[in-house]
Amino acid sequence: MANKQKDHPGINKNIHPPVVALVYIIIAIVLGKLVSLPFSIPQILKITGLALTFVGFLLGVGAFIEFRKARTTLDPHGAASRLVVNGIYRFTRNPIYLGFLLMVIGFPLNYGFYWGILVAPLFMATMNRLVIEKEEAYLENKFRDEYSGYRSRVRRWL
Repeated sequence: MANKQKDHPGINKNIHPPVVALVYIIIAIVLGKLVSLPFSIPQILKITGLALTFVGFLLGVGAFIEFRKARTTLDPHGAASRLVVNGIYRFTRNPIYLGFLLMVIGFPLNYGFYWGILVAPLFMATMNRLVIEKEEAYLENKFRDEYSGYRSRVRRWL
């Protein structure tokens, strides 16, 4: 029993991807209120921000559906029973995190702030370092060749 490896990605239990996304959205909106940029956002970009937010939400729904079909956990801290490679997972290995990224850009844009675009690379770096790298190492170890093949066919973000 002492040799049994823990069956989870080893992500810090205090790191919750939706909370990380929300923190970056709040940072972008607060920066927008505190630091005005010398140009305004056209209405079409505000509408684009709303559309990005909606698409981000739909990516999460698509991922949720695929996890339910596969009967495996959606919890990034939990043990995966199957590798999900169908549906939206044919196009991106991380549709939920991609959806969060679109929301990090879209929400502030919809409120008239460009700051979401500026903090988006920091959000991506945070997610890569704190969550995705650990998930990928776990999936590689657990599903070996199946995950390696999937990883070689499908990009991390898009």
